[in-house]
Amino acid sequence: MRIFEMILLGGGLLASGLFIFGHRRRWLDTTTVIILLVLYSLHAVLEGIRIQMAPAYGLDVVLLIVGLIRIVHPVVAPNRHLYRTKRILLTVLVLAVSSVAVYVSNLLPVFTMPQPTGSYAIGTTVQHLTDDSREETLTSETGDKRELMVNVWYPVDPETVVGRQTETYPSELGKAISLVFGIPKILFSQTSLIHTHVVSDIAISKAQAEYPVVLFSPGVRSTRFQSMTAIEELVSRGYIVVGIDHPYTSAEVSFPDGRTATYKPDPTGITSSELYAYNVIGVGIRAADASFVLDTLTEWQKQDPQGLLTGRIDLNRVGMFGHSYGGATTAEVLATDSRFKAGLSLEGGFWGKVAHTDLQQPFMYLITGKTARSLDPTVKEKDDVFYEQFAGDLNRVMTNSKNDTYYAKVAPFFHQSFTDLALIAPALFAKEIDPIRNIDITRAYTAAFFDQYLKGEAQSLLKSTSIAYPEVKFDQTYTRIQH
Repeated sequence: MRIFEMILLGGGLLASGLFIFGHRRRWLDTTTVIILLVLYSLHAVLEGIRIQMAPAYGLDVVLLIVGLIRIVHPVVAPNRHLYRTKRILLTVLVLAVSSVAVYVSNLLPVFTMPQPTGSYAIGTTVQHLTDDSREETLTSETGDKRELMVNVWYPVDPETVVGRQTETYPSELGKAISLVFGIPKILFSQTSLIHTHVVSDIAISKAQAEYPVVLFSPGVRSTRFQSMTAIEELVSRGYIVVGIDHPYTSAEVSFPDGRTATYKPDPTGITSSELYAYNVIGVGIRAADASFVLDTLTEWQKQDPQGLLTGRIDLNRVGMFGHSYGGATTAEVLATDSRFKAGLSLEGGFWGKVAHTDLQQPFMYLITGKTARSLDPTVKEKDDVFYEQFAGDLNRVMTNSKNDTYYAKVAPFFHQSFTDLALIAPALFAKEIDPIRNIDITRAYTAAFFDQYLKGEAQSLLKSTSIAYPEVKFDQTYTRIQH
């Protein structure tokens, strides 16, 4: 809980004790009402109200009403027997309501983002891109073109962001979590109160002439803001990161003119092979999105209309990573676009050309303990992300690669652990590991992989299972250093 939330809750408990057990004194009741109003106002203005504190707000409203009644009617002759019973019941009720407020607030906290470890601050710009060479095939309209929304996060000199307002997680994140888990989105409205380390529309750092680029693709029904901790870490270490929202497979994509493209569910009542073919098409569209974004970056390197990135993009050092469907997109991009020099899949599938092509670029695959167990044919209960062709496709990709491959299992992780959910709802999504530790693992291995293969900086973290991160265990069958 935040500071003023705790103070407000404490004030409510003290006021409850005064009203339940104290005698009516107009001056004291008036002071109590004023203090409650001041505490609520400070909390609302300085921290912002949130749905998780609703029980505490309700208690305060009742206390204000009771306080006003006591001010108007300062003297009441009590029924002593009834009064004792009421005291007990009211005390139990107040403690129960306060306990619910504490529990829910800690279940879905307003947390402080982990500090990135690099030396750069972080800037961003939002761009609406239209690929005039491709028709949008996921709508019923004819002639409409494929449109994307992207964020470009880039390195900034730390002194330039001093005193600047940082951005919060956007509302798209709460909508995405709601869609993935079928939980009312209002429960995740607190994400809009959580500040990142990002400052919008600020000059890129001149510390380097050019910066390597990493594209990020989110999971299905998710958003480009789902893994801000990993993105911030990369940018702080000197990368330009471009997060892509893919219309109709991302949760909800909002365009500048007010239009939205919402997630289209998979078809129902089809066989596993038909679903596989459907995903081949879907991932192919996403891979084409990534190639189009790189085409756009190539144009911006020559002449960025904003004047922000002209001459600052190192097109010879381009990588990509993604989670789940975004990881599948990353693998397919490596197979279809040689301009991408390295790729990291955070438990994605292998749909498309990648399943039948020898990868030429370094590739890293991180898998969770539960999904890894699903690869065992004797295990009957499979993880939700497992599919019939997964084991065979994984084996072909990892064994036929012509470049370095890494395959590591993160035992305490489950599928969504590779996102920021461990911080957003730790009691739900970080049950077997400390949430900060969860985030550190993903950040450390993501940064180490790209530092080695885009910057050429050898990383001991990739050589074997690390003492610092014993949760991450490399499998030597699929981990092969060829260059």
